[in-house]
Amino acid sequence: MPDWIWNLTVILFSISIGIILKSILLPLAKQQSKKELSYSIFRSIIRHFNKIFTIFIPLLTFSSLLPLTKFNASSYVVISKTTEILITLCFAIIIIRMLRVFEDYLYHRFDISKENNLRERKIRTQIVFIRKLLITLIVVITVSIILLSFESMRKIGAGLLTGVGIGGIIVGFAAQKSLGNLLAGFQIAFTQPIRMDDVLIVEGEWGKVEEINLTYVVLNIWDKRRLVLPINYFIEKPFQNWTRTTAEILGTVFIYTDFLVPVENLRQKFAELLKGNRLWDGKVNVLQVTDLREQTMEIRCLMSCRNSGDAFDLRCYVREEMVKYIRTNFPEAFARTRITMIE
Repeated sequence: MPDWIWNLTVILFSISIGIILKSILLPLAKQQSKKELSYSIFRSIIRHFNKIFTIFIPLLTFSSLLPLTKFNASSYVVISKTTEILITLCFAIIIIRMLRVFEDYLYHRFDISKENNLRERKIRTQIVFIRKLLITLIVVITVSIILLSFESMRKIGAGLLTGVGIGGIIVGFAAQKSLGNLLAGFQIAFTQPIRMDDVLIVEGEWGKVEEINLTYVVLNIWDKRRLVLPINYFIEKPFQNWTRTTAEILGTVFIYTDFLVPVENLRQKFAELLKGNRLWDGKVNVLQVTDLREQTMEIRCLMSCRNSGDAFDLRCYVREEMVKYIRTNFPEAFARTRITMIE
C-alpha cells in the first residue's frame, strides 16, 4: 500500500470516530435542550461536552496512531507538534467545560429565582468571580505550555527573566492599576458590598448588577442602558445598595394640598388602597402631615413593599388614586393661592 493511502486511511479513521460521536451526542444534546422542567447533571454534561468531545477524541486517536503513519521526517515533526498543540487546547477547553458543569450544579443548588434570595446571591457572586478567575488562569497556563513547547520560546523566556529587569519594573508600574482592579475584585467577591442582582443607585442611576467581572462591573439601568464601572469604584466611592441585607423597602408619596382637606378621610382612603393591592406587603401603612408651608400642606404617604420594583409601581398607583379621590370628593382642597382685596 502506498504511503499516502496509508496515511489518509489513518486520518479518515480518526475523523470517522468524530463523526460517529457527533451522530450520537448531537441528538442527545438536542433532546436534552428541549427538557426545561428541572436540573439534570446528565443534561449539563451533554450540553457542555458534546462539541468538544467530537474534536478531542479524534485528535487523541490520531495522536495514538501517529507512530504508525508513514510521513517523512519533516512532515512528521510538523504534524506531531500541531497535534500536540491542538490536544493541549482541547484539554484546556475540557477543564473550562468541567467548571461550567460544576457552575450549573451550584446555580441549581442556590437558585436566585425565589423571593428571599440574599444567601443565594452572595454565593452566586463568589461563583461568578472564581469561575472567571480560574478560566483566566487556565488560559494563561495553556498559552505558557504551548509557548514553552518551542525551543525558541524557551530561550526568549529565559532572556526575559534574566536580562530585562528594568523593562519588568516599567511593566509593573503600567500594570499597577489593573492589578488594583483585580485585588478589588477579590475584595468584592468575598466581602460583598455588592452582589449579583443587587439594586444600586450609582452616579444618579437606578439599576441592577448584571455582571461582576475581574476588572469591571456592569449595571443594567432601568431603561435598558448599561452602566460599566471599574470594579474598584465600589471600593473607593460611596453608592446606595437597596438590597444589601434585604430587598424590602419603604415607598413614599408626597401630596401637596390646601389646609381645608380632611386628613382623616385621606388616611382611610390610603389604607383602603393598600389593602386592595397585592404590591403591598402588609407591614407599613402611614399617612401623616409632615410639613406646613405658607400656601400648602405636605402630606406623606408611607408604605412598605417586598422590593424596589413593587415599591415604584405601588407609589405610582397610590399617587394616581389619591389625586383622583381628592379631585372627586374635595376639589376645593387642592393647593391654591389666596388673594384678599382691600378697598
